[in-house]
Amino acid sequence: MRTLLLTLLVTLPLAAVAVGNPAPAGDFTLKSAAGNNIRLSEYRGQVVMLNFWASWCGPCRQEFPHLDALQQKYEGLGFTVFGVNVEQDRASADRVLRDIPVSFPILFDDENAVSEQYGVDAMPMTLLLDRNGVVRHLHRGYKPGYEDRYEEQVRSLVRE
Repeated sequence: MRTLLLTLLVTLPLAAVAVGNPAPAGDFTLKSAAGNNIRLSEYRGQVVMLNFWASWCGPCRQEFPHLDALQQKYEGLGFTVFGVNVEQDRASADRVLRDIPVSFPILFDDENAVSEQYGVDAMPMTLLLDRNGVVRHLHRGYKPGYEDRYEEQVRSLVRE
């Protein structure tokens, strides 16, 4: 599975994801871990963090508690984190979520359609969208300390 995803990431044409541009395709709908469909356009007017992740990604698991803290701290100011799992088999993701429970919605991109639209080329890949759906920040990978940068960026965007 991991090899297949990496092969897809290398061979798929990357979408034009760039800071300052509207989010690719502007909208998508994915099934959440809670079983309901989440449509990105329903969150227009909020600051949205899209965090693409996989169960085999150590840095993804490492940053989850930090993303959850951001969700809890800024949710009341119009901020939402979406964890977008990119695996075809949901069982591995479910195991990670049992070990590291989070309060933000987890979405499943099991056909990699959204990942392809966003040109996901790293794990994790995190985008911050402003209230108008414009990509304002893009992060590839995660290292300890990135959460400070995330918080600074979220704080700035919710104040706009």
